[in-house]
Amino acid sequence: MNNYSWLQKKLHQFALSSKFMREVMFDVESSAISINQTDDNHVFVSGLARSGTTIFLNAIYESDEFASLSYNDMPFILAPNLWSKLSFNKKDIDLVERAHGDGIKVSTESPEAFEEVFWMTFDEGDKDTKIKFKNYVQLINQKYIKKRYLSKNNQNIRRLKLISKIFPHSKILIPFRDPIQHAYSLLSQHKRFIEDSKKDYFISNYMKWIGHTEFGPNYIPIHDKNLSFEDDLTINHWLEQWHLTYKHCFDNLKNNENVYFICYEKLCNASEYWLDILKILNIKNTYNFSFVESKKDISGDFDNEITEKAYSFYFELTKFNTKKY
Repeated sequence: MNNYSWLQKKLHQFALSSKFMREVMFDVESSAISINQTDDNHVFVSGLARSGTTIFLNAIYESDEFASLSYNDMPFILAPNLWSKLSFNKKDIDLVERAHGDGIKVSTESPEAFEEVFWMTFDEGDKDTKIKFKNYVQLINQKYIKKRYLSKNNQNIRRLKLISKIFPHSKILIPFRDPIQHAYSLLSQHKRFIEDSKKDYFISNYMKWIGHTEFGPNYIPIHDKNLSFEDDLTINHWLEQWHLTYKHCFDNLKNNENVYFICYEKLCNASEYWLDILKILNIKNTYNFSFVESKKDISGDFDNEITEKAYSFYFELTKFNTKKY
């Protein structure tokens, strides 16, 4: 994003900014590409941004059992097969740190969360959209010659019930993290991307085109009604969003046997926890992955009530996972 040429920026605008263009590309792809039926054995990773979803995505993707959208599929996200035939992108495995400045390095081959482009294009309340999404997953699997699809889309936190209805036998993984560490990370990224977008307006456009509203200049709270902390430049706002989001997910999905809440801290500090997850996902070959916990000394004006609520629920989630595994 930071290193795109003028031509690349215009190509992204052409492919992503118009709903009509996205629909056309999907229709052309769907008509031109013959797809094979794939099993309902996919994995959907979703949580609040900064909960470890990206490193978790990379860890699962390393199994080589899944297809996932990648930076190589940009900007024609809804036509991955046709774009791979039309583009002259050379395979680029050189790693560079992503724009978040969080130490995670990516290449054009790295999996990433571009699925939201689909949901921005088609009305999720339309019955036909369910069929289109199934077809879209199959198109991605077709391109990467896989039978299982791996999704990391933090915006899916708004529609996990729908995902579970479309793919009732697939696994849904919801990472969660220490509330203050998590809220601080969200606030820091929020401020970072607001400032960066002032220097380069393309950043704001790019994030809008891919549906990235988790933080930054296009931020839209997941919960925006009856908030005690509306100011998104304060950490208490993000603590409240943490509590409301995970509480809502838990209350609505706790009885779904294919939904798992994944503790980020436990993932980083207990190798057997990762091996349990591999078993849950029916990944054939077990392997180790290095999860490094990001933990900072944080001080601030934390509201006692929302902090207590968040931590009380954090420990409840941790205990729930202990029982479930």
